[in-house]
Amino acid sequence: MKYWLVKSEPDAYSWSRFVSEKKATWDGVRNYQARNNLSAMEVGDPVLFYHSVKNQAVVGLAKVVRDAYPDPTVPDDPRWVVVELVPVMAFDNPVTLARLKSEPLLQNMALLRQSRLSVMPVRPDEFELILALAHAPVA
Repeated sequence: MKYWLVKSEPDAYSWSRFVSEKKATWDGVRNYQARNNLSAMEVGDPVLFYHSVKNQAVVGLAKVVRDAYPDPTVPDDPRWVVVELVPVMAFDNPVTLARLKSEPLLQNMALLRQSRLSVMPVRPDEFELILALAHAPVA
């Protein structure tokens, strides 16, 4: 099992919209590294859902329900792929970017090193810490 983080601007595609739609085809990725990450996702892999640009925070947990397949939005270009995700749970306490940056164990996290990448791997220890932060009481 691998762990992932996907980013979306809440004005473009929010967690609440994802929950209301119950499933999402994660399409429109046009960065080769992000595409390679999509290709590496497997059914059952957990995925952190991150709101970017405004209200920057990890807001929920999703999972992969369909492996990568050709992106139907560009049928004439087989280089691009999509996966299908479903929401699992919203976080009691979204984990803000400031909180992520303040955690010494997260300093090498891809989100903090490659902030423009829209789909990225998360190490198991990073994933577990973010889950713990999301369910910890707010100070």
